[in-house]
Amino acid sequence: MTESTTEPVATLDPDLEEFAGQISDQIESFLVALQAIVRDEDVGRAISLLLLEVSQVLLAGARLGAQADFTPEQKYQPDVGPDPDLDAMRLRLARMLDSVDTYSYNFDPYDPELVESQLSDDLTTIATDVANGLRHYRAGNVLEALWWWQFSYVVSWGNSASAALRALQSIVAHDRLDAEFTGDEEQVAAANEMLQGEVADPR
Repeated sequence: MTESTTEPVATLDPDLEEFAGQISDQIESFLVALQAIVRDEDVGRAISLLLLEVSQVLLAGARLGAQADFTPEQKYQPDVGPDPDLDAMRLRLARMLDSVDTYSYNFDPYDPELVESQLSDDLTTIATDVANGLRHYRAGNVLEALWWWQFSYVVSWGNSASAALRALQSIVAHDRLDAEFTGDEEQVAAANEMLQGEVADPR
């Protein structure tokens, strides 16, 4: 009788598997909501929804960041196909956000450097990064998905999401509180109009 040379399949810790499922649900919810917001004709409502969704995906990132470093089972990342083409979504976001798309922020609070970014670019970057991990998860590569989500959160989408959240919160604050602002008055006026639904449909 010939002995089997097949290596036993490593079983994943049930708690870790449950955690991965929760992160997957949060990521998928963010991606579905982002696509829905882009298709929505209510531009003013989009700001509040984006604020909510970015907050939710940052919660997933914080949960990942609080974990010990994940180690993928394979040395090289398995091929799960090309990244989704989200350029159309990015362009539509840019048209939707119009004059509030570009904003400034400190890239690193501990080494302040004022930089400019675009909400449309940041949201697309977040979506691209987290979608890659979701493809690994759906392919059954759970540890690879967790590693990628955690790694990309630390080096990329965590910073993009934090900056975007601050910009979105600022738009809401200017509208709700009518706060005094010493920066670009045109941008503040555009932010107020955006939330009041006074900006025309960009299509």
